[in-house]
Amino acid sequence: PLLGERGLQPVRRFLRYTRFQKTPSLFWINCSDRFITAAIWCGIALSIFAVTGWSESLGLVVSMSALVLLWVIYLSLVNVGQTFYGFGWETMLAETGFLAIFLGSSGTHPPVVVMWLIVWVLFRTMFGAGMIKLRSDPCWRDLTCLFYHYETQPLPNPLSWYLHHSPRWAHKAGVLFTHFAQLVMPWFYFAPAPLCYWAGGLTILFQITLILSGNLSWLNYITIVLCIPCFDDRLLGRLISIPHSVPTQMTLVHKIAVGALTVIVLALSWRPARNLFSRRQLMNASFEPLHLVNTYGAFGAVTRERFEVVIKGTGADLPDPNAEWREYEFKGKPGDVNRRPCIVSPYHWRLDWQMWFAAMSPPDLHPWIFALVQRLLEGEKRILRLFARNPFPNAPPKFIRADWYRYRFTKPGERGWWTRTYVGEYLPPATLDRTVGKVH
Repeated sequence: PLLGERGLQPVRRFLRYTRFQKTPSLFWINCSDRFITAAIWCGIALSIFAVTGWSESLGLVVSMSALVLLWVIYLSLVNVGQTFYGFGWETMLAETGFLAIFLGSSGTHPPVVVMWLIVWVLFRTMFGAGMIKLRSDPCWRDLTCLFYHYETQPLPNPLSWYLHHSPRWAHKAGVLFTHFAQLVMPWFYFAPAPLCYWAGGLTILFQITLILSGNLSWLNYITIVLCIPCFDDRLLGRLISIPHSVPTQMTLVHKIAVGALTVIVLALSWRPARNLFSRRQLMNASFEPLHLVNTYGAFGAVTRERFEVVIKGTGADLPDPNAEWREYEFKGKPGDVNRRPCIVSPYHWRLDWQMWFAAMSPPDLHPWIFALVQRLLEGEKRILRLFARNPFPNAPPKFIRADWYRYRFTKPGERGWWTRTYVGEYLPPATLDRTVGKVH
């Protein structure tokens, strides 16, 4: 529904304005809905093949081949995904997936150099997030960011309400813990045991607190996975008892592949490493189209107020004050003030996240929202499945409009989860044969 022929940002249209060298993707071969769907299902099958250990049990060639295909499919989606695949954890998964190719199979010991390259990803993820906070928003320096974050983050969860009403000293302590976890502990990833154990353990604890406080897609989960190289086999063996055979030595081909990987990653690491200490630090940026070595960061700036775009439709012939306007309820983002916030991570509702960004700036900066309005007026079923419910089950509305609201968590003792205040009109009433036809 997002990238298909009748999606909000069709791949076919995007490929007309770019080049293969800039956005390498399988979908240059074929970008039909059927081909994209087939690629996704192929990726799901390969994921099951890899996660269950089947691919590893069949030897090095099969294991590496399965992961190569997975990486190619996912990279192909990220490179044509445009706005809806522009999140930092997309490139983070692509980079981590590429490194995983070279870990080998269950019959070989993971190359030490690849484990260190994974630690390098972890360091850039954590330290980059810490540095962008210090450089961007004063509230991270005066320890007040958590006064607002739980309420204004993209997709709060039920615990966010309670955390928002915590004592202010607890919020300040939370910011201090964030700075310690992201600016101090990452340096100990490279230290000998037991210091690296403590660094990895505290990072996992920090990620668990983030999982409990909001819905950040799979960002926290993949960061926890990246912490595994901080622990050696002796410690992991005490925690997790997994039967395994004595690993064999790496083959010559595997050694050559790992050597080439090391040279490539080191060569591409210069710009991301320099970026960490730059006054003009870039957050979640890639410097080459394969996303092999990237920069990361999250919540460099924290919004002080929460705004939401509420989409409404009517079946009336005229969009006058007497018309009955029904709201479209999203699956995750706040809408109905009495509805409990969702628990969705590690799943990722891309449209809900982008609606959070859209509410912070005019609609002209988010052209996909006009396509969304048009598809709702057309009653496009694939788009409607992205919503919690369709307020017009029998026939599409004749007009769609979008209003702008300020949302706040209710105070203890008040009913519901949110209170909202009307701010203004975000999009005027639109119909298929008039407004949308001009702007889309």
